[in-house]
Amino acid sequence: MKTTDSLQKKTSSFRYGFGMLGTSIPINMFKSFAAIFYVDMLGLDMKKYSLVLLIYTFVDAVDNPVYGFLSDRTRTKWGRRRPWLMIGTPLMVLSFILFFNVPAVVQSEKGMLFIYMLLMYIMTGTLDSLMNANYGALFPEIFTTDEQRAKTNGFRQVFQLIAMAISIAMTPIVAKAIGYNLTSLIYGVVALAVMLYCFLGCKERMDYEDDIKPKLFGSIFDLLTNSKFWIFGIANALYSAAFALISQAIPFYVKYTLKLGSGMTTVMLGVVLGVAVIGILIWSVVLKKVAVMKIWRIGFIIMAVGFIPLYFATSLAVAIAIECIMGFGVAGCLITMDCISAKIVDDDFERHGIKREGMISSLVGVMNRLNGLFTSLAFYVTSEAFGFVNGDNPGDNPGAAAKMLLCVFPAIAMIIASVFTFLLHFKDEKFHG
Repeated sequence: MKTTDSLQKKTSSFRYGFGMLGTSIPINMFKSFAAIFYVDMLGLDMKKYSLVLLIYTFVDAVDNPVYGFLSDRTRTKWGRRRPWLMIGTPLMVLSFILFFNVPAVVQSEKGMLFIYMLLMYIMTGTLDSLMNANYGALFPEIFTTDEQRAKTNGFRQVFQLIAMAISIAMTPIVAKAIGYNLTSLIYGVVALAVMLYCFLGCKERMDYEDDIKPKLFGSIFDLLTNSKFWIFGIANALYSAAFALISQAIPFYVKYTLKLGSGMTTVMLGVVLGVAVIGILIWSVVLKKVAVMKIWRIGFIIMAVGFIPLYFATSLAVAIAIECIMGFGVAGCLITMDCISAKIVDDDFERHGIKREGMISSLVGVMNRLNGLFTSLAFYVTSEAFGFVNGDNPGDNPGAAAKMLLCVFPAIAMIIASVFTFLLHFKDEKFHG
C-alpha cells in the first residue's frame, strides 16, 4: 500500500519559501504606509484611520475561518489550495494597487476619502487573508517532518525579511522619487510574478478524496476549546500588534521625534532588517541544539526589553543600535512561529483525526489580525492624548506622540506576550529544528 508521502510529489523548500517574498511585499507596504499616506499626506483624521482599523478587525475575524473552511472542503483535480490561490492572488494585487492610487476627486473630499480607504482596506485585507489561509495551509501538509519544516521556514523568513527590506525600508526613498501610486504598481507586479511561480510549483496531496470533510462549527468549537491554540494565538496576536506598530510608527518617529528626512526611515529599517536576516541564519544553527520553544520565548523577551531603552534614545545612531539588538529577537520569533503553528496542526489531527490545515491556518490568522484592536486603540489614544490629528495638524508634541506609538504600546504588547509563551507546552517540548 502506498503511503501519503509516496503519493505526494516533492515540493522544493526554496520554491515554497520564495513565495513569502511575493506574499509579503504588498501587505507590508499596505500595513506600514497606510497611516503615513492617508493621515499625513492626504489629511485623513487619525481617529477615522483608527476607525478603519477597528472595522476591518471584525470583518477579518469572520472572513478568515470561512476561507479556511472552504479551502479544507475543496476537491478539484488541481488540488484544494491552488485554485483559491490562483483566483485570489491577482485580485489582491489589483486592490492593493488601487489602495495607493486614490482618484483626485476622492482626495479632495475627506468624507469620500474615508469611505474609499475603508472599502479598499477591507478589499485588500480580505483577499490577503484568502491568499495566506491557503498558502499557510500548504506548509504543514507539504512538509511533514520537523527537519523539513525548520529548513523550509528558514527560507520563508529570510525571504520575508528581504520583502520587508524592499517594501518597508526602501519604500520611503522609492515613494519620494516616483510616488506611492507608481511604487505600489511596481511592487504589485513583482509580487504577482513571484507568487504565481511559487504556487504553480507547490505539489499538493492528491489522495484526500477519502479524508473526512471538516464541519465549520465543529472545527471552530474544537479549536476554541484547545488551550494550545488560544495561548499561541494570543501571544502571536500581541507580537503582530507590536510589529505592526513598529513599522507604522517609525516614519512618524523619524519625522517628528528625530526630526530627520524620510530617507533616514530607510536607513533605520534597513539596518534592523539586515540584522534580522543575520539573526535568522544564526538561530537556524542554534535550532539544531536548542529547543524551538526556548528560542521562541527568548525572541519575545529580547523584543519586550528593547523598547525600554528605545524610548529614551535621542539620536538615530542610538536608536539603530538598540533596534539591531531587537532585530535578533524578531529573528528568533520568525524562525520558530510557523514551526509551532505546524505542531498545533499535528496535535489537532492526533486528537480528532481530521485534516484541517486551512481552518487552523486561517484561525491563527484571525488571532494575528486581532492586533487591529490593539493598534486601533494605540492610534486613538495617541491622537486623544497629544492632539495629533493629521500631517497638517500634528498637535503640540508630535515627537512624544510618535514615541508613544513606537515604544509604549509595543512594549505593553510584548511583555504580555512573553508571559503567554511560558504557558504553552507540547509533549515533545525538547523538539529541535
